[in-house]
Parts: sequence; structure tokens; C-alpha cells
Amino acid sequence: MKILFLDTAHPFLKKELEENNFSCDEDITSSKEEIEKKISQYDGIILRSRINIDKQFIDSFSLPSGKGRFIARIGAGMEHIDVTYAESKGIKCISSPEGNRNAVAEHALGMLLNLLDHISKANAEVKSGKWIREANRGTELEGKTIGIYGYGNTGSAFAKILQGFGVKILAFDKYKKNFGNAQVKESATDEIFSNTDVLSLHLPLTEETKHLVNTSFISKFKKNIYLINTSRGPIVKTDDLVKNLESGKILGAGLDVLEYEETSFELIRSSTKIDQPEALQYLFNSNKVILTPHIAGWSFESGEKMARILARKIIELK
Repeated sequence: MKILFLDTAHPFLKKELEENNFSCDEDITSSKEEIEKKISQYDGIILRSRINIDKQFIDSFSLPSGKGRFIARIGAGMEHIDVTYAESKGIKCISSPEGNRNAVAEHALGMLLNLLDHISKANAEVKSGKWIREANRGTELEGKTIGIYGYGNTGSAFAKILQGFGVKILAFDKYKKNFGNAQVKESATDEIFSNTDVLSLHLPLTEETKHLVNTSFISKFKKNIYLINTSRGPIVKTDDLVKNLESGKILGAGLDVLEYEETSFELIRSSTKIDQPEALQYLFNSNKVILTPHIAGWSFESGEKMARILARKIIELK
């Protein structure tokens, strides 16, 4: 079976596949159009998110013109792949969310503790010569209610890592049932809205979840809350997030992903602040917001874990 790598991957993946009699080529620089011209000769492709796998690409990859059997994603999100169309053409779509779920959970916890204890803010102040204690008084996690929205790989991993903190964990998942246990209460949205102190998002990006977290959604929470998003940026409507940070309805936000992620860092490097969206400027300047560059699942350990999991899944397709 012949495979084309479209993105870099942990060396274990290529090595393991070749040891199991797969032929592996790499092309991590050619354009989508260039790859479409040759993709018909491959049985499978492996990628992160460099290329959008749309109907045109899939038609070039699938039978009768192509040999396409599988699309393998290093990571979790599949929003850049037209999975429904691919599978209608007999192409299997697989990913490796099991490999980075612990990294995401630890990162989400780190962001939450940072917010509650003002760690980044206090660090910056001390390094600039300011010794401010009262304004940086922390809030303990113990006794709080954590609402987890989406209980797949990362949501369940976050619940697991929270269990030593003396918190109450409520979890909602529209597409899963009977997943509750002694530590996690399977909950309806009304219970989440009524009791949550901290909301952590663990959702895929779909038409259904885009801008799910907007002012209407946020206003349903009885308490003022902290928000953690390690899933996908467009799930949160940034303009509405800013309005609720300003009003105090959202006490603080830890964001590993941004709604306009593809352009935001280009704006930082090459444009003046005047050219940046106003909401983005607010996030940059607010001491109630922790930002990281989409690295929650990107640990040294997760790279190899994802490679091992994806290799096993691909080998099982033979």
C-alpha cells in the first residue's frame, strides 16, 4: 500500500508503516493543485491541516480514477476534511485524538489555575518592579462546579485530571449518553447553566457549534463564569466574549484557539494595532485573558502518542 505524507509527523509513524510493508513518500511543500495531479497513485494520505480535503481533491483521490482508501489525520479535528463525501466514495477517514487528549487536559487545567491565581498577571507585575498582593488574591478551585461541554476524548480526559481537586464535575454531550460515573455527572444543559463556575469547551467545529458561545448562550448561566477553550476558535464568538468580559459575566478566559486564528498572527507580525480587529486587541491587552498559540495538544509526548495510534489504525486497514 502506497502512502503520501502531506505534513511532517513524528518519525515513528513512517518507520512503523515501512516496517509493515507500506511504501511512504513525502510532499510537505507542493500546493493542493499540484498534489491533486498525482494523488491518484496513492492508497492513503497522512496530514495535519495544511490542505483542505474537499470534493475536488477527493474526486482525484477516489475510484475509478484513483486508488484512494484512507485519509489519516494526525490529531483530532476533521473540520478541514469533507468526511461525509470521502466516506461516500469508500474512503476511510481516521484520526488520533487519543494521542493528545492528556496534553489538552493538562493545558486546560494550567490555563484555569493561571486565571484563578492571576499567575501571568502577577508574574509580569513582579518583573516590572511591582509587588501587588491584594489585587492578585487567588480563588481556590476546590468546591467549584466545572461544566464540561463535549465529553469525547479531551472532555473525559479533563474530567479525569480534575478529580483530585475536590470539584463537582457536570458534563454535557449532545451525542453521547450513559457516560456518567461516580466522579462525573451526566447533565442536561439546564443543570450546566444553573450551577457552573467554570465552563470548558471540548467540541468539534461544525455548522452546529460555530459561534455556539455567544451572548445568548452566555446569558443563560446563573453565575458569572470562567471560560476555557482548547477546542476550536470559531466556537466562541469573540465580539460577544469581549462584551461579557467587559460586563463581568465572564470573569476570565483561557483561550488556546482564536476565532480568526489563520490571520491573527500575521496581523501581529506585519500590521499596526489599528489594523487588528478591535476584539483581538482587547484579548491581547486584557489581564483577564490567557492566550496560547493552539498548543494545548502539542506536547513532546503527544507527537509520539499520536504517531503510534495512527500507525496502528492504518495497519489494521490492510
